[in-house]
Amino acid sequence: MTKIYSGQAINVLKMDDGIAELCFDLQGSSVNKLNALTLKELKEAAAAIAADAHISGVIYTSRKPAFIVGADITEFGQSLSATEEEIAVTILDINMTVFNAFEDLAIPTVAAINGIALGGGLEMALTADYRVMAADAKIGFPETKLGIIPGYGGTTRLPRLIGLDNAIEWIASGAEYKAKAALAVAIVDAVVAPELLKEAALDLVRQCRAGKLDYKARRQEKMDPLKLNDTEAMMAIETAKAFVASKAGPHYPAPITAIKVMQAAAKMGRDDALKEEAIGVARMAKSPVAKNLIGLFLGDQLLSKTAKAWADKVKTAKDGGDIIALGAVLGAGIMGGGIAYQSALKGTSIVMKDIAQAGIDLGLSEASKLLSKQVERGRMAPDKMAAILNKIQPTLSYEGFKNIDIVIEAVVENPKVKAAVLSEVEGKIREETILTSNTSTISIDYLAESLKRPENFCGMHFFNPVHKMPLVEIIRGKKTSEQAVAKTVAYALAMGKKPVVVNDCPGFLVNRMLAPYMGSFMDLVKRGADFTKIDRAMEKFGWPMGPAYLFDVVGIDTGVHSGDVMSDGFPDRMSRDYKSSAEILFEANRYGQKNGKGYYAYETDKKGRLKKVIDPDVADLLAPHMGAAVDFSDQEIIDLLMIPLCLEAVRCLEDGIAASATDVDMSLIYGIGFPPFRGGALHYIQDVGLATFVAKADKYAELGAFYHPTDKLREMATKGDVFFTF
Repeated sequence: MTKIYSGQAINVLKMDDGIAELCFDLQGSSVNKLNALTLKELKEAAAAIAADAHISGVIYTSRKPAFIVGADITEFGQSLSATEEEIAVTILDINMTVFNAFEDLAIPTVAAINGIALGGGLEMALTADYRVMAADAKIGFPETKLGIIPGYGGTTRLPRLIGLDNAIEWIASGAEYKAKAALAVAIVDAVVAPELLKEAALDLVRQCRAGKLDYKARRQEKMDPLKLNDTEAMMAIETAKAFVASKAGPHYPAPITAIKVMQAAAKMGRDDALKEEAIGVARMAKSPVAKNLIGLFLGDQLLSKTAKAWADKVKTAKDGGDIIALGAVLGAGIMGGGIAYQSALKGTSIVMKDIAQAGIDLGLSEASKLLSKQVERGRMAPDKMAAILNKIQPTLSYEGFKNIDIVIEAVVENPKVKAAVLSEVEGKIREETILTSNTSTISIDYLAESLKRPENFCGMHFFNPVHKMPLVEIIRGKKTSEQAVAKTVAYALAMGKKPVVVNDCPGFLVNRMLAPYMGSFMDLVKRGADFTKIDRAMEKFGWPMGPAYLFDVVGIDTGVHSGDVMSDGFPDRMSRDYKSSAEILFEANRYGQKNGKGYYAYETDKKGRLKKVIDPDVADLLAPHMGAAVDFSDQEIIDLLMIPLCLEAVRCLEDGIAASATDVDMSLIYGIGFPPFRGGALHYIQDVGLATFVAKADKYAELGAFYHPTDKLREMATKGDVFFTF
């Protein structure tokens, strides 16, 4: 074998029969990605291959478990300071000098896709004449989920390879696809066992050299305009636009932009189509949606890195090792069943204890229901469901609790009851066992007062429904040890959750930020606003549900209790001198979805799902206690609700409840569904502009402390400081 090119990310070796292997192997990284270094070396490698007249074919391979995971998002984010025109020029230059250079080689090329090939990784594979894929590999274009579109030839080459309809589905969805689906639409030409991948790629090159495969004709298809007449193109495009717009919604423009780019380029040759693509990429890259979604992607990586650093402390501890082998949840029911399900699903056995058989039955029913849905949808085999259920050990006693590594208390949200249960179970477990409470508001320091080993105690707050909500707050009390936090974080990670470590205060992080939002909602209703209009305005803003509907989903009884805790904890801005709409409904035994009546009434549709409907009885209940009807504008509603939430987010950061601005924003997104395209509360302030936001808050200052910016925020606004540099 002869070395043709050697770099830090790319190596090219010529085999004895004249076929060259271009191997991706980015040094210092666990994965291959298209960063500036890789792109530079690809350009050089293409030139080296083209200059060697003795090379008769090329295969693309990877020495790492994945082919190429995509572009380096950190570098892409840094480039967004450039103008739209500058971004378009840069993208086009990369396409012309790197990707086209491979596609235009005078010899056949075959990509051997292992592991995953996403975004730019798949686009690199598309430059090859043929693609062979390992049976366990996945490919796709995730760019639209980041608010951008494929920029290295994806919108140009894919429709010419697999047809416009298929290309729209693949690109607009942002989904990952398995080998079987890729073969079905002919995005790959063969699927083989992983160990046969390289040989299969070599065989395709040899067939091309022998004239059995016409690689030049195959390549030409990617050069020419789409073979569609005007009517066919119009029908495909317009139908797709309507469908994709209904799925993506008005706040996510990238999928529609991708379709429009493919539409504009349909009658163009490759190079002109690439110019159209570069313009589309640049337009999306400069949008606030892309900036926030890329920020979300980077924030998620930072969140994972921070959590892993905590979990690594377990491995380096004196009593280290994989210590979370068996968990326990106290209090079954829906929440306990959800926690047990999540633990068992991810492989950690768990004991589920309750004081009554009815609770055990409800918890097991919840876990069984969640698993049955996966079986019904073909995502899980029945025998796997049985194996997971066997990892949940129901019990009415503390027998065997000496074997437990971590306990999650999930009984009723009552301080005295929780304190009593925690004290009781502490006497049933080993000294090194970690004890946690799934409280949503009660002080961890208060609960620790009843314990003999407060250093082994912390909060582990799950969000409802447990199986859907990614966030888990790990709440550190004043006496909580580093090892207790580390082990709890490790368990949360093992459960497939996204843990965020926060310090103790009323409501902790997420519920503390949410409280002013819900409080300002009740103030608005008191002042005569229609709660259904408030819901519509906030849903239009991007929330998955408005505050009244959220009250019903969480439970009005739970909301009222939480409000009392927050009022006691922060009386200056979270107490009120009137009976709120939530309290009125609570006193009328309207608890929300749990009993079918709250701000709305609930009916079951044909599929067995709860559907909210307007209940005229609510207006009659609230009317005597509320002001005369006032028609607030949507923008007024947004400002009056968002300003208090955002200001509380600032206070949580300043008070050290959260360790970073990233923790604040990611917790809101993963904990309560803050609109992802807005990036989080602190990103939202920054997008509005700190000075503009402070001025907006001052406009409502007379309404109460909800709307009073902190001194530090005012100072930041004056100096032009920001929470995030990207």
